[in-house]
Parts: sequence; C-alpha cells; structure tokens
Amino acid sequence: MEKRIAGWWSLTALIGLAIVILFVVAIIGNYQSSGAATFAKGADVSWLPQMEAKGYKFYDDRGAQKDCLDILKEHGINSIRLRTWVNPSDDPVNGHCSADETVTMAKRAANKGFRIMIDFHYSDSWADPGKQYKPAAWTNYNFNELMNAVYGYTKWVLEKLKSNGVTPEWVQTGNETNDGMLWEDGRASKNMKNFAWLVNCGYDATKAVFPSTKCIVHLSNGYDNSLYRWLFDGLKNNGGKWDVIGMSLYPSTADWQSKNQQCLNNMNDMVSRYGKEVMICEIGMDYTAESTAYNFIVDIINKTRSVSSGKGLGVFYWEPQCYNWAGYTKGCWRTDGRPSSALDAFLK
Repeated sequence: MEKRIAGWWSLTALIGLAIVILFVVAIIGNYQSSGAATFAKGADVSWLPQMEAKGYKFYDDRGAQKDCLDILKEHGINSIRLRTWVNPSDDPVNGHCSADETVTMAKRAANKGFRIMIDFHYSDSWADPGKQYKPAAWTNYNFNELMNAVYGYTKWVLEKLKSNGVTPEWVQTGNETNDGMLWEDGRASKNMKNFAWLVNCGYDATKAVFPSTKCIVHLSNGYDNSLYRWLFDGLKNNGGKWDVIGMSLYPSTADWQSKNQQCLNNMNDMVSRYGKEVMICEIGMDYTAESTAYNFIVDIINKTRSVSSGKGLGVFYWEPQCYNWAGYTKGCWRTDGRPSSALDAFLK
C-alpha cells in the first residue's frame, strides 16, 4: 500500500510539473506575441548599392572591412527598409531604387536574416510632405486609371519579391503622406476620399500577394498630434485601410527630449483613437553629435517600446551608413568608414 501511495504521489508530482512547464511556455509565448521579443530595430539603406558602386568601403569598430549589412547586424539592427520608385533615373543620389534593384537588395538582406520593409513612394523620385509627384507615365491618367496603376504596380513589385523568396513584414503605401500622395488627384486637403481610395489600392494589392504583411500609412513630424488626427480621421471617415501608423522624427540636438515626449504622447493617442499599431519609420540626427544622437536613439526606442498595449513595433534609422555621401549629414557613420558610437544605441 505504501509503495502504491508513493507511486501515486510521484505521478501526481510529475503531472504537476508538466502543468507548470506548459504554463510557463504559454506565458513566454504570450510575451513574444505581444511584440516584446520582436521589436524592430531597423535601418533604411536604400542608398547602399549606389554607395558601393561608387567605391565606398565600410569598416567595423576594429577597422576590418566588411559588408555594411553585417556591421549593422553587429550593432543590433534586425530589419531593413527599402524605398522603391516607379521609373527612376540613373542618378546615384536621386535615382535608382527601381523594382528590380529593390528586389535584389531585399533578397540580399533577407538572406542575411533581416526582416524587410518596402516603402512605396509612388513616384519616379523622392516623395515627401513638400512633393508627391506622379510618375511621368501616370501623369495623364484619370482617377480610375490612377487607382488601377497603384494597385497593379504594387502587386507587380510584391509578386517579384515573392518569386525571389522574399516576404516583406511591412509595406508602406506612400511615403510621408502628410497631405496625401499622387498630387493633385490624391492631395488629402483637397480630396481626402481620393487619397483614402489610393491608399486602399495599395493595401488591397499588398494583401492579395501577402495577406499577413502589415500595411503602413506614414507621415512626417511624429510629434504633431493635430496633423495625425486630421489625416487619420480623414482616412477613417472615408473608408481608408491601414494596419500601422508610421512616423518620421528628426529632432535637433537641442529639442530632442521634448520632441520624443511629444512623439510618445502622439503614439499613445493614435493607439487609443484608432486601435492601430505604431512605428517610427525614420529617425536621424547630426552625425557629429554622437553622444547626443546615442541618447536620442536610446530614448525613442524605450519610448516606442512603452507604447500602450504593446503596440509600438519598432524604430528605423534613415540611411545610417551615409558618410561623405550626397551632402547628407544625419547618418551614424564617421568619415573614416566606421560606424559612430550613436549606432551602439540599437544594442540597448
């Protein structure tokens, strides 16, 4: 009898232990699914192929020449963002980033284990708050033709990625669309409904190829809550579809603390108001202010992680690898080809 009782208690203890293990595994799984273990620390490196073609070399902290992507990974970067333009020129600064070039670079990054974001500008060159020019080939399209072009082009590029074994985790349907895109038809201040429908064309095309990919609507000035409320209220009221609210943030060395706090307040408001996730798609700061830039990056990463309901997805640095390139002075690289100490912030 005593042996049977002891055996029964041993079996009970084993069952109890198994239950505890399953409970712990479930907790860890929930923790990971909340985004805590998958926070994106990213870099837009769309200029990198052009820099390499011009002979630029990249060196790690010890001075060893390496692939720039490997150096970024050593500094905590786990995601790569790439812009794509419709029919770009061959200009090394204001051109390239064609569909084929984007696919080649995305495949290269994905093969190294990076998560991928594709940033559709829906233009032949830069699209931002001050300019949202239609691709030359789309200039004379009526609005129905323009919607078809957005849908068809988006789907075509993403199918190219898919056929090359690349699944983007995120897709931006437009870049810094503070006043819409594809002006004048899609200028939000003149016709919010048109803008919403164009966004939906990009959204629907993305989901047709990659149903699980998250679609981002991206604005600049992440600290400007009134801008975000106006634009996303407009999209919502006109049936606009998006999964993530993307932000850019380029504070100065003097105001970064206040701008970061305003950005956090805005992110929390966006989550509360629309129930959507948020992401910082672009940041940058003067490359000569290494220690200040480091503090800025650490702080905005921590603030994005702290967004309510775990809906802060990540932070991306814009063209950190730039040094002596295109007059751009907000990278995270020194003029000797090595990363600056600011890039170490992504290791935190």
